Amino acid sequence: MAMKTTIWRPNVRVTLDEYGEVEDTERGGEEVTKKGTKRKRAPPTKGPCEHGVKYRSNCKVCSACPHGRQRSVCKECGGASICEHGRMRSRCKECGGGSICEHGRRRSTCKECGGASICEHGGRMRSQCKECGGGGICEHGRRRSRCKECGGSEICEHGRRRSRCKDCRGERL
Repeated sequence: MAMKTTIWRPNVRVTLDEYGEVEDTERGGEEVTKKGTKRKRAPPTKGPCEHGVKYRSNCKVCSACPHGRQRSVCKECGGASICEHGRMRSRCKECGGGSICEHGRRRSTCKECGGASICEHGGRMRSQCKECGGGGICEHGRRRSRCKECGGSEICEHGRRRSRCKDCRGERL
């Protein structure tokens, strides 16, 4: 159902007298130029933005700052999601962020709190659990990032773990 937009126009008839001054015919002599007109707000936009993002505030194009980031999380722009300590407000311990549990850890990964990212098979990270079928485990039963056959990100061009490769370490220095 399409939303119909109406344009509000004030019902004011303005006539000029013989000296060229404004004369109000409907309001009994009140001067029209001194009185403002009430503005209507634009109709609320519903649905996704023109870039296909469900919420306009999450769209990187619609709510982009001059630094190329989302305005709410940009430190330079003073985004609302950044606290006075320069951290994400929800993850700041000093500000009492909502993502921090009573033990001072991330709520989602706290074993004592039973965080959502912890599985029931021995308190591991759900994404790295073979029994849970975590997304970090490849079809060969290994960590996806460390699997040579899957072309994991931790495997260098020499076929070794990137952090332990002598040849790659020399390139970084």
